[in-house]
Amino acid sequence: MSPPTVPEPTGPRWRRRAEARPEEILEAALAEFTTRGFEAARMEDIAKTAGISKAAIYLYFPSKTALLEALIEAKIGPLANQVQSLALAGQTDPLMTLRMLATAAAHRIGDARVFAVPRLVIGISGRFPEIAEYYRVNVVEKARGALEALIDAGKAKGVIRNVDTKAVARAFIGPILFEGLWTHVLGGETALNDPQKLIESQFDILLSGLENRA
Repeated sequence: MSPPTVPEPTGPRWRRRAEARPEEILEAALAEFTTRGFEAARMEDIAKTAGISKAAIYLYFPSKTALLEALIEAKIGPLANQVQSLALAGQTDPLMTLRMLATAAAHRIGDARVFAVPRLVIGISGRFPEIAEYYRVNVVEKARGALEALIDAGKAKGVIRNVDTKAVARAFIGPILFEGLWTHVLGGETALNDPQKLIESQFDILLSGLENRA
């Protein structure tokens, strides 16, 4: 006896999802912004990548700018918040906390996906100053303020000499940021295969200085 014939499906082979969570839309936006660039990416392309209608995106995000701001909050904002929390909790041992923050940052910045959002912001900051300002206020100033408070705590304890706090914060951030730009933007050889070695070298220079005073 022949097996029963299964009728061929008459509908489409796939169906567009009725909705997606905001997190999935943000992942689709990051993929499109990274591949096409912020200015060239279209909301309909992001919707297609997320598997939803263009109209559905606007239920969550009114514009590409709002999408990028949400990406900043989702991908980089937690890092700035972590710096604030660790800096506040670690003021009893400022030098150890600075070292811990630098090591964590070096590990994170070695991930191209983590650096994707800062790279986007840097690339468009001249044409979209409002996005640069949003990043500065919500990420950079929060993290820098926490670092400066930690450095001031070290000065108060006498473990850091009386130096310019803002200059020290920049000297702390600069090498890590440079490594991210050098690796992920300029395609240079990375020192992030061994983040601990990079940070130990940075701290040796930062704490000891370059001048031979012997």
